Amino acid sequence: MKPPDWVTDAAFYQIFPDRFFRSGRPAAHPRPADPYEPWDGPPTVRGFKGGDLWGVAEKLDYLVELGVNAIYLNPVFASSANHRYHTSDYFRVDPILGGDEALRHLLDAAHARGLRVILDGVFNHTGRGFFAFQHLLENGPASPYRDWYHVKGFPLHAYGGRPNYAAWWDNPELPKLRTETPAVRDYLLDVAEYWIRFGADGWRLDVPEEIADMEFWSAFRRRVKEANPEAYLVGEIWHEAPDWVAPAGPFDGVMNYPLGRAVLGFVGGEAFDRDLAARSGLGAVPALDAAGWADRVAAVLGRYPAEANRLQLNLLTSHDTPRLFTMMRDDAGRAALALELLVVLPGAPNLYYGDEIGLPGVHDPDNRRAFPWAHPERWNHGLRERVRAILNLRREHEDLRAAGFDAWWAEGRRVAFVRGRYRVAVNADARAWTLDLPCPAPHARFRGLLHDGRLDCRGGRLRGAELPPWTLEVWAPRD
Repeated sequence: MKPPDWVTDAAFYQIFPDRFFRSGRPAAHPRPADPYEPWDGPPTVRGFKGGDLWGVAEKLDYLVELGVNAIYLNPVFASSANHRYHTSDYFRVDPILGGDEALRHLLDAAHARGLRVILDGVFNHTGRGFFAFQHLLENGPASPYRDWYHVKGFPLHAYGGRPNYAAWWDNPELPKLRTETPAVRDYLLDVAEYWIRFGADGWRLDVPEEIADMEFWSAFRRRVKEANPEAYLVGEIWHEAPDWVAPAGPFDGVMNYPLGRAVLGFVGGEAFDRDLAARSGLGAVPALDAAGWADRVAAVLGRYPAEANRLQLNLLTSHDTPRLFTMMRDDAGRAALALELLVVLPGAPNLYYGDEIGLPGVHDPDNRRAFPWAHPERWNHGLRERVRAILNLRREHEDLRAAGFDAWWAEGRRVAFVRGRYRVAVNADARAWTLDLPCPAPHARFRGLLHDGRLDCRGGRLRGAELPPWTLEVWAPRD
């Protein structure tokens, strides 16, 4: 099974549906009777803002103009939680999001614009409202679904005290499925295939290491790829995980947090809020100088085959981390440079919604604020323009999508590296940088693709341009 070619060219945008855009259309049946939380109010753990998939479809032109061509949707299936990781029905899109009809419309509208859409698959655990758990809760050991879960005793302690069944992080709201049970496996594989045939372009798999069964994941890959050979499978794994990536493993890529940590540690420098990051899944973010960053990037990429690096989902932040702008202590220059650097590295970049406008936020639920569509005065338009420019540059130049990575030069907080025919110079410093780099060839000449500067080889050194603080430039050879 060959990897999905389209991912090499993809730039993803991650959307938390409840907080992206409320369309104003009524929810699917059954409809809620009470109003949602105020859109511009602080998000809460239990509250719903009422964003929906109709709303996502209304904003597709915004995404196209920004320069992304793929969407990663946080869970959309029926659930009792605003984040929808507490699944109650895997074969039904949540009515609040617009139901199956809204997802059908979104997929059709996205595909018509050349956008791919991958769904979030939560197959390690369910919510308490899932039919099998409810059956077990009502009937105890008499339930024929007793082998769907890891039960340690009856009656189930589902709403008080420590759960007497296996649950994700001992959270009683998230009973862990027994995937070794054939009926459970068949059910989950049917779900995986159903939504691919419905039109989804792939799956992002939640906590796949919690299902430490490669036979299950191999079967999952076969079912999905038989339904659509071009479907993308990416696992939520926070560390380097070459054994989980094809050809050795079941996924096309993993969420490349290690690469993102390197970018954060280098660009953030002394300003980066390491204490805030450490209290999230990001953990310890290393402080890196230019040479350390180049070594770290080469080491991360070196753990995977070259083909796999092109299919990794590279990211700085997500719904599980504090916001980029906040971790950079509201420094828009550093935030912009971090996003630019992410985009020009091997792999498919993934932007968390709102990072392109400097949306702030600390820990859950604050990192899941509603997108302030009605208040463009709150947007950092300079940051957004830099993100738009680098995404469109990546789209226009194949080497920035498909070529490998080679370190070229590093000193202090300035680094240069090679992507195919192009050279990338990065100034992660508060001072301007008058470029003075070794010549790759005696008469080499380059032009800047972002800032239109010129570099010429004279006396064995490339000179002729200056980079402002917290910027990068992509240099293309010129005749």
